[in-house]
Amino acid sequence: MDFTEQQVPRGQQFPIGLVIGFVTLVIRCAASLRGAAKVLELFGPAIGHGDLAPHWLTGRSWLLRIGLAALMRAKPISDDWVWMIDHSIQIGQSKVLVVLGIQLRNLPEGRALCHKDMELIALEPMVNSTKESVGTCLKETVGRTGVPRAILDDHGADLHGGVEIFRESHPETAELYDVKHKAACLLKARLERDERWKSYASQAAQTKCAIQQTELAPLVPQSQRTKARFMNLSDLVEWGQAGLRVVDDPSRLERARIPAERIQAKLGWLTEFREVLAEWAGFHTVIKLTLDFVRSHGLYVGMEPDVAAAVPAPGGRADELREELIRFVTVESSKARIGERLPGTTEVLESCFGKLKVIEDNQSKSGFTGLVLSLGAMVSNWDVTTIREALERVGVREVLGWCQRKLGISVQSQRMKALGKPGLTGATETG
Repeated sequence: MDFTEQQVPRGQQFPIGLVIGFVTLVIRCAASLRGAAKVLELFGPAIGHGDLAPHWLTGRSWLLRIGLAALMRAKPISDDWVWMIDHSIQIGQSKVLVVLGIQLRNLPEGRALCHKDMELIALEPMVNSTKESVGTCLKETVGRTGVPRAILDDHGADLHGGVEIFRESHPETAELYDVKHKAACLLKARLERDERWKSYASQAAQTKCAIQQTELAPLVPQSQRTKARFMNLSDLVEWGQAGLRVVDDPSRLERARIPAERIQAKLGWLTEFREVLAEWAGFHTVIKLTLDFVRSHGLYVGMEPDVAAAVPAPGGRADELREELIRFVTVESSKARIGERLPGTTEVLESCFGKLKVIEDNQSKSGFTGLVLSLGAMVSNWDVTTIREALERVGVREVLGWCQRKLGISVQSQRMKALGKPGLTGATETG
């Protein structure tokens, strides 16, 4: 639901503790906006706030004001920034180009990047995403951080092209190719031409439909997600290997009183894929171990033997994939300077996109709204002081103005006007 300034209850001041509580419930605990408001209403007396509880629209405005403040606040100008860039896509024509950044001096070692490590640098909705429009956005972003040391992306045509345009003016900036996306491309190239994989995936889908409403429901395979990259492989392979164990030893389901004949009839086909399942599991292991290493240690000069030691050769066709990934990581790491570490994956940005969809809930099916600003509230460290400063610096009017300039008329508002009942009002013109 969109909101207007008039819809947000006014004339009531809330303790900063309630603001932090609401934002924490939504951002850290995955509570819905209405759910967070209801929790504070129920437990307000227990935490010393009596019956003082925010309306969910008030809480929504806090979230967006904090997000816009994160986007607008000054960042240190330095030459050690690394930008991560990608598009968030929903229904409608618009995409939103998101730039998260981290200074290399703050890059953690021994663990993966977290939301709190990042800063929101740019948030740019665009109808036509071309390499020119991406390049223009990147050039404008320089004023916020200085010229970055590197830009990390998934080599999509518009993103890669935009970075190349940017590097024409700033050759000192290195472009890094997301290791996870590269691994997915290498895996896709193998599975697309593997008739055994196509047959296995097809039979798994048929099995799901055949048993999900039967006593064999505990054995239903996961839904196959076309955009889940290699994780789709891991889900299906793990299910297949687990199914084989049940076929080999039906007594595993003895308590469920499922006849062995039924198990054989519905899952017996898995025995045809016993050997190739082990091969595909090797693919997954190689990719997982490579990503685990890059997540924790980044990219640095001379890392080839360290990656090789961290990713043992599993044998078979997976060894070829292992060698390709090690060569790729070695090439990317050569872009680092001596003694320097660079991040190698945009997973933290993808994680933010996933959290945004959770916050939007069903609204993600209605195109972008002002909730996209919540990306700013997801990243960086927020405490009493910084949240208070954010709310003092940015008001509802500023949020509405940003939405009008950047988002225009939302798909949701257009839908209400086109399909709503005559005389129905309540949707606003902006997100």
